[in-house]
Amino acid sequence: MTKLTQPTTSLSQQDKEAEFETIKRRIHTKLVDKLDLSRVGELEGDVLRREIRLVVEHLCDTEDTFLNRNERDRLVEEVLDETFGLGPMELLLKDPSISEIMVNGPKNVYVEKSGKLVKSSVVFRDNKHLMQIIDRIVSRIGRRVDEVCPMVDARLPDGSRVNAIIPPLALDGPSVTIRRFGSNPLKLEDLLNYKSLTPEMVMLLEGAMKAKLNIVISGGTGSGKTTLLNTLSGFISNDDRIVTIEDAAELQLQQDHVVRLETRPPNIEGKGKISATDLVKNCLRMRPDRIIIGECRGGETLDMLQAMNTGHEGSLTTCHANTPRDAISRLETMIMMAGFEMPIKAMRTQIASAVDLVVQANRLQGGPRKTTHITEVLGMEQDTIVMQDIFRWDQTGVDENGRAIGKFISTGIRPTFMDRMEQAGVRLPASTFRERIMLED
Repeated sequence: MTKLTQPTTSLSQQDKEAEFETIKRRIHTKLVDKLDLSRVGELEGDVLRREIRLVVEHLCDTEDTFLNRNERDRLVEEVLDETFGLGPMELLLKDPSISEIMVNGPKNVYVEKSGKLVKSSVVFRDNKHLMQIIDRIVSRIGRRVDEVCPMVDARLPDGSRVNAIIPPLALDGPSVTIRRFGSNPLKLEDLLNYKSLTPEMVMLLEGAMKAKLNIVISGGTGSGKTTLLNTLSGFISNDDRIVTIEDAAELQLQQDHVVRLETRPPNIEGKGKISATDLVKNCLRMRPDRIIIGECRGGETLDMLQAMNTGHEGSLTTCHANTPRDAISRLETMIMMAGFEMPIKAMRTQIASAVDLVVQANRLQGGPRKTTHITEVLGMEQDTIVMQDIFRWDQTGVDENGRAIGKFISTGIRPTFMDRMEQAGVRLPASTFRERIMLED
C-alpha cells in the first residue's frame, strides 16, 4: 500500500510547486505592466521596495488562490527578488555563512560553507531564467554576455566577484561562479581567530607595510589572497595616494585617497580593449605613492616591477603559485609574456631588486586557509634568486574530520630589512624571530 501512495504524495508536491511558480510568473507580469518606470527611477531602494510590496500584496488579493500566510509571504518575497534582485540567488546572497556560489546550469546549484561544498535546494526555472539573472548582473557594470562574448567577469554591489560562461562554451547551460566578499570584509582579528596566521606574523607584515616594502601575495584559487591583500592594505597610511588596478573591482580599501581603475574588454567589433598593462602605464602618470594590482596575470608584471624599482615602494600584488619559489618562477614567465627578449639574469635581477617579501596563502585539506610562508627575497647569487623563510606553517597530519593540522614555526632568521623598518619607526621585540613553534592548530 505504501508503494502505491508514495508517488501520489510526491506528484502532489510537484503540482503545488508548479502552481506556485505559475502564480508567481503571472503576478510578476502584472506588476511589470503596472509599474510607472519614470516614478520608479525617482524612489530610493528601501522606499521603492516597500511601495512595490504593497502593490504585489494587492495583486495577490486579486488572484483566486488558496495560499496560506507563509506561502503568500514567500510569494511576495520571490516576486520582489525577481523584480529588483537576482531571483532565486537572493536567498543564497542573504546567507553570510556562504563563501562561494556555483551555478552549474539552472537545476544544479552548489555552495561552499565552512570550506565544504554542498548542493543547494535553490533552482532556476530554465536556462532562459538563469540568463536573465546573468544579464542583470553584468549590465549593471556596463558589460555584456552573449554568443559573441560568451565569457564575462563582473562584480556585485557588495564587491563579490562573478564569473559567467554561457552556451555554446558551457554545454549544460549557463554557469555562474560567485566568490563572496561581503559588505564586511574579514579583518585581522578574524584571521587571528581563525588561526590563519599568528600575532608575530601580523607584527612583521604591519611593519613591512609601514616601511614600504614591496610584497607579492601568492596562492592557489580560493586560498584567500584577496582577503589577505585587503587586510594588509589596512596598514597603509591615510596620507598615501593609492591607485588600484583590477580586472573586476573587488578590493575594499578603507583609506580616503584611493583611485580605482578597472580593465575593459573589447566591444562587439573587437575594439576598445584596455588591458592591465595600459592601466599600469597610465597610473605612473597619476603620481601614486603606492600601486596595488589585484592580480598579475601577464605582461603588466614587467611594468609593475619597474614601478617598484623606480620610486613606488610599498606596492602590492597577487599571483597564482603554490610556493614562494613558484611565485618567483611565475613572475619570470609573466615578464616573458610582455613580448620582450630579456636575458634570464636581467629578468631575475629586476625581480630580486623589486620584491622584498613573498607571502604565501594556501587552502589546505578540509577547508582551512593558512598563511603558510612569509619569505624574504635577499637578492642574487650568480644566476639564482636567494630567498629565506622567516615564518612558515608545517603540516603534521589530518584530524578525524579530514582537516589539516600542523604548526606555525619561527625559523630563527632575522630579516635583513629590519633597518628599513626601524627607520620607519617600527621596532619589533628581539624575541619575535626566536626559533620556536609559535602556534599549533
